[in-house]
Parts: sequence; structure tokens; C-alpha cells
Amino acid sequence: MTGSAESAERRSGRLAALLIDVSAEAISASGGHAAGVYLRSRTPGLLRLAVLEGLPGPLFRPWWRVHCDRPFPVADSYRLGVEVALPNATETMRRYPQFAAALPFQFGSLSVPVAGSSKVFGVLTVLRPSTTDAMELMPVRERLGRLAEELGAALEKLDGQDPDTVTWDGGPLCVRPPASREPSGHVGRFRWDPATGEVVADAWLSGALGTPPEDAPLTAETFAAAVAPADAQRVLAVLREAAGGRPPALPLYVRAPHGAPRLVEVWGPRTDAPGPAVPAAVRGVVLDPGPGSVADAAADLLPEGVLCLDRLGHVVYANPHAARLLRRPRTELLGRTLWEGVPWLNQPTLEDHLRGALLSPDPVHFHVRRPSAHGRERPPHPFAGDWLALSVYPGADFLTCTVRLGHRVADAPSGPPGEQSASQSPGTPSLAPLYRPIVLAIALTEAVTARQVSAVVMRELLPAFGGNRLAIYLLQDRHLYLAWETGFPKGFLAPFEGVGMDERLPGVETLTSGRPLFFDSMQQLADAYPGVALDAREGARAFLPLIASGRPVGSCILGFDRPRSFSNEERTVLTALAGLIAHAMEKAQRYESEAALARGLQQALLPRRLSQHPLMETTGRYLPGTQGMEVGGDWYDVVAAGDGMALVIGDVQGHGVQSAATMGQLRSAVRAFALGDRSPDEVMSGTNHLLIDLDAGLFASCCYIRLDPETGLARAAVAGHPRPLLRGPDGRTQVLDLPGGVVLGVDPQAQYPVAELLVEPGAVLALYTDGLVERPGVDIDVGISALRVALARAGALGGRPEGRSLSAVADRLTAAARHMADRPDDIALLLATRRTMPLRPS
Repeated sequence: MTGSAESAERRSGRLAALLIDVSAEAISASGGHAAGVYLRSRTPGLLRLAVLEGLPGPLFRPWWRVHCDRPFPVADSYRLGVEVALPNATETMRRYPQFAAALPFQFGSLSVPVAGSSKVFGVLTVLRPSTTDAMELMPVRERLGRLAEELGAALEKLDGQDPDTVTWDGGPLCVRPPASREPSGHVGRFRWDPATGEVVADAWLSGALGTPPEDAPLTAETFAAAVAPADAQRVLAVLREAAGGRPPALPLYVRAPHGAPRLVEVWGPRTDAPGPAVPAAVRGVVLDPGPGSVADAAADLLPEGVLCLDRLGHVVYANPHAARLLRRPRTELLGRTLWEGVPWLNQPTLEDHLRGALLSPDPVHFHVRRPSAHGRERPPHPFAGDWLALSVYPGADFLTCTVRLGHRVADAPSGPPGEQSASQSPGTPSLAPLYRPIVLAIALTEAVTARQVSAVVMRELLPAFGGNRLAIYLLQDRHLYLAWETGFPKGFLAPFEGVGMDERLPGVETLTSGRPLFFDSMQQLADAYPGVALDAREGARAFLPLIASGRPVGSCILGFDRPRSFSNEERTVLTALAGLIAHAMEKAQRYESEAALARGLQQALLPRRLSQHPLMETTGRYLPGTQGMEVGGDWYDVVAAGDGMALVIGDVQGHGVQSAATMGQLRSAVRAFALGDRSPDEVMSGTNHLLIDLDAGLFASCCYIRLDPETGLARAAVAGHPRPLLRGPDGRTQVLDLPGGVVLGVDPQAQYPVAELLVEPGAVLALYTDGLVERPGVDIDVGISALRVALARAGALGGRPEGRSLSAVADRLTAAARHMADRPDDIALLLATRRTMPLRPS
């Protein structure tokens, strides 16, 4: 490993340790269930969960990634730079219905931006018990605010050493939260030196392991075998990971030679030690529960199955009856997560119930179907097979779970289904599937194009059901065309592009029949449609018809990477979701047709070419916003004004066809005034009166500069518009300090003072609208400063061979905006420069 790579690894380890420490302090300071830190990723506009302390990571996978523009508490905190405090579920539902519908449990949350002096690095977030009044959170908010400030300062220091260090692109580190009480029993400490290979244990641990301290030092191998003979390799792996600078985020649950539970926890060498990285000692503890084993022995005799889980889902205790009911040896349960120890429990329904137990104070009761002894996962009849009744009781450090044989019908309470409560009745099915349509419906209200609808389906539907592949086909002229796909092998879907409605394919037949098709495995699919190409040897598939108002719209394909069956509840929910997707797609297709007409109107209103002068070069750029109709009121123009040239840029309030139409009227008015060679103040005043007379209910900003190409003398007037930038021939860039008046369309008596300036040959004058420099939650001056820097770096002009063309400068200044997936506002840019000599005709 090179020195630079070692240094980067050390900084990465320091970052992880810092985030883990802050999350632990946040839980303690807030009395919370869990805490986490989101950091920026290398993908623009995307936050990733770097550390999750107190909750099992796999159960919260849908929240590992958060898009900055989504209506979520973490996203708003990051984007707006504000604290978001949600004291209870009612307030969460009122302000963030999509977030509340996805986690319909009684808890509160706090999200605090983590910022340095000039940038926001991420968000510190805490999930905690509900409170009735937000005022009760004031002390907690102050403590978390201080923690976020301290973390921001530490991250800024790391960022100064290497900006790439303070980003996160993988999954979260899942960490056990601080225990609410000191552990009982005996604790022994040890130290392992990787350089010598020796393990030194304290007196108690040496005695417990049967290795008196006066004997020869232990090796790592003999130490691991003495601590846990059945798990020696796991202990060794933890030691080696810690020596490599990445201590495990979780304690290791193992069994001592006599079968009693034992916990091993290690800490790696310091990552902030000065000097070059060298192998350093690994320290750790071994905990024997001691008196806790008496409780274990008592629970072992209970006729009911009992499990104990830590807050990361690891089984720390299971009595013999629980092991028999789950049909798993105790040795395969202890130290593993419940869904790893009992693979057939790895299902969305169980995940929802465990999330409820982890986030709310009430016990959760539910049923699961146990596979037959022959290994068949799901009997064909809904009331066949064995049912297990499970109850989960929350605790500060652990969840206690009871397991017994049950019958889903016999255990169900009397009364209408609406009166049944999952926290009261062991017979009530999970409410989570009922929330899937709500979550998707809320998200789809924000999607207006077919691409946005597809992105929402991928983001919300796939994680909810554990899928990893999605394809959406839309119907056009009795043929299906691919609108969106993700997860399929490259080129696999190409042969199915444009298939006719008479083809015998599941994606076609689900639409022609109007019935969804479900295949538990690829073998089932191959048997039903022999000869159809398959994209995997294993996996399940669901084909859903997209039908809106009785009209076929297309079909949706969900893919899973392993065989699975679809319960009746899942089939019902997926069918309902297909209807929501179909209506959203129908609306998107109608919207896109209307938007195409509106964009055509706007393009007709913008200048097709700019007026030219032998001693001047001008170029313009226009980028529509990507939200709404992508139609707005920004415009630019260059007009011959007597013996000079008029440079104009403006921005009509709002978006849509009305703004575009008003923009067209103002552009015509300014152009007419300019052709009459009116002074800049007269142009502004005349346009102001016109807009007021139109009574459009809109206002507009504008900047008008009349430039003499011969002398470089310019006269400017501004109406509430961002001030232009001027880049001199020497590369120095300044914001022009021009006086100005109020925006157009507000005050008929408004005055627009005129200022004079000189534009030297080779200088670049940049006029722009606020969409180029304004970002939500960021001061506009920050954006203007960034544009100044970009203009200064854009290269020399003025006819020199090394100079960059004005068109290339415009492309460079708008490059970042062009690649933004979501532009909330349109952007207009107009650049002008004087030549030292007339352009030769070609």
C-alpha cells in the first residue's frame, strides 16, 4: 500500500470513528432510539446514510439514500440549512406525509444540518420517543445543535486535507447504541500486538480461559480458540479487521466452551496518531454475563419460546423451545440477526413489525407461517400449514420476543376488521401493505413526466417488495415501447422493443387480459412461456397491467434476484399499485403533449439569431427549468440601437404559458424602444408602464445596456435584476456596481437611474438571470461568487490564439446547470465582447 493510500485509509477510518462517536452522543443527549449521520455522496444531489446507530441497517434500507430535492426531513434540513423538529407522528404526517406513510409508527425526530464555515456536509438525525409539544424538545435541540456544530468543524478540518474524504458512497456502518446501564457479570480485558502476534490478557480473563498469566503469551489463534471454540474464525476475523484500521461496528456474540453466551468487543489502533501508519495494538474486552445466566437458565425452562434481540436485530438469547419452534439450532441463532438465523423469516411483513417495535413503545403482535418440515415455504391454501404467533416487546437496550404455536383464524379477535389493532391482536395482519399505495400515491403527485413517474416507481416500489429489476413499457399504435428499465443485463430487453399486441409474451398478455401474472421462479416462467429468453437462472417475476380508466397504457415488470412466492396481500397491493402507476403515466403522457406545445410557443418567442456588429461578438444560452411545464419567462436579446448595440436580459415572474406570453410582449416592447434609440431609463420606464397596463398580475426584472462598439462606452439601467459581471482582458472579474430601480410592473412612478461604464477590447460582459446563481437554502451571493470564479477561469479572449471562443465560455458557464437533473428555475445567459478589429468575412 502506498503512503498516499495509507493516509487516505487513515482519514477514512478517522471519519468513521468520528461519526460513530457523535451518533452515540446524540442518542445519549436526546434520549433517542437511534441516531445517524447523512453525508454528501459523489452523486450530485444525493445524500447517503454513513452511520446508523441503534437500528438494524437492513430493515431501513429504503432510507439509506435520500435525494436532496425530496420532501423528507433530512433533505429539507440539508437543502435549506435549517433544523427540522418533528415531535410526534401527527406533526410528521402534517408536514411530511410521504415520510410518515412509509414509517407509520409513534416516534418523533430531529434533523440538524452539519455545516462548516462555507458548506453543508450532511445532516445529524435522531429518532426518539414522541412528545405532545415541540417546546419539550428545546433542550434536546440545543444539545444536538452543539453536537452538529462540533461535527461540522471536525469535518471541515478533514475536508481541508482531502475533500473526497468527507463524502460517503457505500452502505451505512450499523452500530450498537450505548447501553442504558452497565453490564452485569465479569469483564476481562486483553491486548493483541499484530507485530509480535502476542495476546496479553488480564488476570481474570486468563483464569477464565484456563491460561495462567505466567504461562507463555497466547497467539491470536490460541486466544480465539479459548474464547469461543465454535466461533474461533469469527473472532480472528474481527481482530484482523481492527488491526487494519476498521474496527467492527458491532459486538460479537459467541459461545464459551461450556455453552454459555459470551460477548467480545474490540477497538482498533488510533487513527489520528501522528506519523506514518504502523501496525498498532488492538484492545478489547470479553464479557461473561455472570448473574444474567441465572435468568437464562430460568427462561430455558419456560414452555413458551423466548428470544432476546439487541437493537440491531442480533439474537443474544434463545431458549430451547424457541429453537424448536423456529426449527433452528440455538448455535445458529445466537450472534446472528433474526432474519439470518431464520432465513424464512426474511420477509417484508416481519420487517414492518420489527420497525414498529424498534420505533414505538407499544408491543407488536403478529403471525407468520412456518415452512413445512419438508422445507416447502408456503402451503397453497391460506389456512394450511403451521402458524406461529409472535409478540415483540420493546426495551431500551433489547427487544424480547415470545413465540408460540398459533392459528391465524382462531386467534383473530371478533369485530369488524377496522377495529383490530396490530398492537393488541396477534391475529391482525401487518398494516404496512396498506401504506404502500399511500406512499406511492403521494410520491406520484410530484411526478409530471413519464420519466419522473418511472423514477418514483423505481425508488418506492422496488425497495418495498425487495425487487432489484424494473421495466415499464408504454403502449403506442398497438406496440409496446420501453420507457424505463433498471437492473436488467445490458441489451437483454432490446429484442422486446416495439413488440406487437399479438405476441405471446407475459408483458403483452398481462395487458391484453387485464390480469397480473406472478411467477415464483424463472422455471415457472419458462414452463408457462417456452422459448422466451430469460435474464437469470433464478428469481421471481411479476407482470402488472397498466390500465387507466379502462384504457390500456402499458405494462410493468418487477424482477427479484431469488425465487419467492407472492402472498394474497402482496398480489392485491401490487395490482392496486399498477392502477396508480397507470393513471400517473396517462397523466404524464397528456402533460408531455401539452408541454411540447408550450415549449414550441416559447422557442418561437426567443430570438433565433442576435443582431450583429463587426466590432462585437455576442452569444446567448437558454435552459428551461425541469420542474413544471419547463416553460418560463426568462429572455435575452441583442438589438441594433442607432450606432450602438443594446444588450437585454429579463425574467418574468413565475412559470408556465402565461409567463412565456408576457415575456414575449415585454421582449417586443423593449426591442421597439431600442430600435428607436431611446435612452436606457426611457426603455425601462416605457416597459414598466406597458406591463402595468397589461394588468397580467406579474412583475419582471430586467437589465438594459446600450454599448458603443467603437469606443466601448456603455450606459446601463437595471430594474430589480442581478448585476452583470465584467471580466477584464487581464482576467480580473467584478460585479458591476450599478444603481437600479424596482422591478417592472409594480410602481408606475418608478425611476431607473443610468450608469456609465467602459468595456475594453477583449473584456467579457456577462448578463444572466437568477436561475444560474440561485439555489434553495444558499445565499445568492454565494452563487454569484461562484459564477465570477468560473468566468475568470474561462480563458482569454480578444483574438489571441490561446483564447477560448465566446460560445465555449457560455457552454462552460452553463455546464453544471445543464447536467442538473432538477432545475427549479429557467436560466438565461448573454455574453458580449468587443473585438480589436472587424471580423473578416469568410
